[in-house]
Amino acid sequence: MNEWLVILLLTLLAGVAIPIGGTLAAFENIRRDWLKNELRHGVMAFGGGALLAAVALVLVPEGSKDLPIWATALSFILGGLVFMALDIMLAKNQTSASQLVAMLADFIPEALALGATFVIDKKVAPLLAGIMALQNLPEGFNAFREIKSSSHYSARKIVIVFILIAFLGPLAGLSGYWLLSDFQEIVAAIMLFAAGGITYIIFQDIAPHAKLESHWS
Repeated sequence: MNEWLVILLLTLLAGVAIPIGGTLAAFENIRRDWLKNELRHGVMAFGGGALLAAVALVLVPEGSKDLPIWATALSFILGGLVFMALDIMLAKNQTSASQLVAMLADFIPEALALGATFVIDKKVAPLLAGIMALQNLPEGFNAFREIKSSSHYSARKIVIVFILIAFLGPLAGLSGYWLLSDFQEIVAAIMLFAAGGITYIIFQDIAPHAKLESHWS
């Protein structure tokens, strides 16, 4: 199978998890309140674990291979600062899509990195795609709930938008494959930038909401 076709399929599978997560959120209203609460917190905790796995198992180890320690630290810190600035800006504007923007802000760089690193190390690509899918599922779930609760859009329209967003993964992955595969330092910086931003998201947005009071879960 052609390399570009493998990249297209891997990134598309990772992206499809976004509308799947949104669809799960669309049907959560059929559940009882206590089970709904358990589901939401469970999805948040699952998402936090998937994001942490992406940082610890793929993004930082692979990104730090091609950069000196100072550039590794700088790229990671810069990612956290940019995501924090984006979070502050979205909060000030009171947008209904802050979770959606955050989802895209880590999905696109990871897809770029997947496509670019495929030429160098084909073994990493399926692992990265799998972790991307695991983190996109809860992010799609949370983004759907956020948009639905603060806008007039129907569940069907939101899921359709999520399906369109899923196709951004193949576009980014193929762009990385064709444009960045010869620039491993840039790819490494992108991976570490995404890792810094994801770490900020974990401790700012996900971990505080994943805990259930007086529950063993």
